[in-house]
Amino acid sequence: RSLYSGVAGLKTHQTKMDVIGNNIANVNTVGFKASRVSFSELFYQTTQVASGPNAETQTGGQNAKQIGLGSALSSISVDITGEGGTQSTGAPFDLKINGDSFFIVRSAGNNYFTKAGNFTTDEQGNLVTQSGAYVMGYTIEKVGDALRTDQIRPISIYGSQFKNTAPAVTTNATYRGNINAQDSNFANGLPVTTFIPVYDNLGYKYEVQVQVTKTSDSEYTATATGVYSGNKLVEGLTAEMDATITFDPVTGVIAADAEKTAVLTLGGKESFSSPVTVDFSSITSYGSETTLDPIRGDSNGMGAGKAVGTMISVGIQTDGKVVAAYDNGDNEVIGQLAVATFENPSGLEKVGENMFAATLNSGEFNGIGQDITATGGKFSAGTLEMSNVDLSTEFTDMIVTQRGFQANSRIITVSDEMLQEL
Repeated sequence: RSLYSGVAGLKTHQTKMDVIGNNIANVNTVGFKASRVSFSELFYQTTQVASGPNAETQTGGQNAKQIGLGSALSSISVDITGEGGTQSTGAPFDLKINGDSFFIVRSAGNNYFTKAGNFTTDEQGNLVTQSGAYVMGYTIEKVGDALRTDQIRPISIYGSQFKNTAPAVTTNATYRGNINAQDSNFANGLPVTTFIPVYDNLGYKYEVQVQVTKTSDSEYTATATGVYSGNKLVEGLTAEMDATITFDPVTGVIAADAEKTAVLTLGGKESFSSPVTVDFSSITSYGSETTLDPIRGDSNGMGAGKAVGTMISVGIQTDGKVVAAYDNGDNEVIGQLAVATFENPSGLEKVGENMFAATLNSGEFNGIGQDITATGGKFSAGTLEMSNVDLSTEFTDMIVTQRGFQANSRIITVSDEMLQEL
């Protein structure tokens, strides 16, 4: 029996050494979760059952006599909840989960889960793991749409549908600055010429020439005289605006009862679908330099219009939303990473390549995932979760395992010598 007990002990200690070796080998693997081996005693052979006290024979009770047959592997558990250290990388698609949830990835049509957030993009612009599994989440069909949270789909970062944003026509413009009644242009009978920048519905930029003419020390007219593109007058395009700017002769600001806005109408092209409301209320008439500066948009920047936007950068927020920045000033949400949580994360099964699969003991994945903020967690961009392997513990376990293996091998040696003697 001792021979077989020794063999059982050798097998279990060898398994423990295998697990320790794997832990140490993955000490620098991103998102790796260390495993731990537990032993249990093996089946017992009972040579005498326990007996109770006997009053007739006046004898006491005796304990059972049992001979153990060695040790067995009880469990190999994964320290799934132990968080590894944080490694700063600065890479925009490197992500660390702060919390108990998992990234959802799809490989060969199956959903898997991982803590390794060292993602990259493939040829089609999809966000993928280093092994090529798709990172899953909520997406949109085109820029400006709401996120579709009915199911998870591969997250696209550089998809063709996100390369550009639509233009917008200018509907508001605002004049800022000052008109000096003694400006040299007025003294010479000349107007002060300004240009209002505008966009049409197709995203083409034009400049409308507006000439400000003095009629009195406190009154001026602003007249649209032409539409330009690249300092060249565009034939066939028309601009109409005749506004009167009246200042309070005492304060030098727009008079209280004066018109503060005017309507600029552009024609000759169907893409000019809306008139432009021009606001003059911010202009002053002080004795300083004439500095008229027309800008697109109202005082809050609304109605400025914009050109076609081209994507210039992409970032991932702490809530997992993928935000694209465009050169026309647009910032659009084009997707959101979803996460999965489990009632018993230790029940997940390792399938390799830093991925886990759901099992009957982990709890089922609902197929949709959730927003990471719903679990109280968040993402950290530009960082990764390192392995949670504790080298000091592994080296200590390795020594203990070696001694255990050595002792079990000695059992076999001594039992062999006893058989030889017999």
